[in-house]
Amino acid sequence: MRTFAYYVGAAVAEIGGCFAFWAWLRLGWNKMWILPGIAALIIFALLLTRIDTIVAGRAYAAYGGVYIVASLLWLWVIEDTQPDRWDIVGASVCLVGAAIILMGPRAA
Repeated sequence: MRTFAYYVGAAVAEIGGCFAFWAWLRLGWNKMWILPGIAALIIFALLLTRIDTIVAGRAYAAYGGVYIVASLLWLWVIEDTQPDRWDIVGASVCLVGAAIILMGPRAA
């Protein structure tokens, strides 16, 4: 359960941090938005290192599925654009893949 919380926190921090830069560069918001963007991206990196796995690449690969779902939730809640059925199917496939990567049996 803690791993899931770290993944969700990392996704919110990464998407929020990247969106701060998006807002500055693409939406014309004040350049001061980069400061909370940088802070959020630092939090993202710190949270992702808390994932309980020995190798970083596996944590990052599994995070990909969580990131995709969180991005679609951001699309819906923050950007007021409802994901379509293909978004939902694609995100579901990614979550299954992430679960296989993170929880698959490993040789000792």
